[in-house]
Amino acid sequence: QVQLVESGGGSVQPGGSLRLSCAASGSIASFNTMGWYRQAPGKQRELVASISRSVGTNYADSVKGRFTISGDNAKNTVDLQMNSLKPEDTAVYYCYAQALSLWRGQGTQVTVSS
Repeated sequence: QVQLVESGGGSVQPGGSLRLSCAASGSIASFNTMGWYRQAPGKQRELVASISRSVGTNYADSVKGRFTISGDNAKNTVDLQMNSLKPEDTAVYYCYAQALSLWRGQGTQVTVSS
């Protein structure tokens, strides 16, 4: 059973930064792809960023140049560094991992407000 646990969410003012971390219960090298998506009230789910051995990194246009996804095989974590945050980045952020199945974490709230 794969478990993904997110941490690092919180509240920040516009222009600020947060770093989200996703800790996997197993080796992240066993997954084809890992990433982050977000869900805001009344909005469609949005894939924010992903990382895979075959494709590398991929970002939504809305976060390019501001967010960076990275993986640490030794720690079995995938992090999302979020800079220059905007109010429209407010959402619950979920970590996911994909192999033969798809798993996701419980989510962490990010609120960007002045």
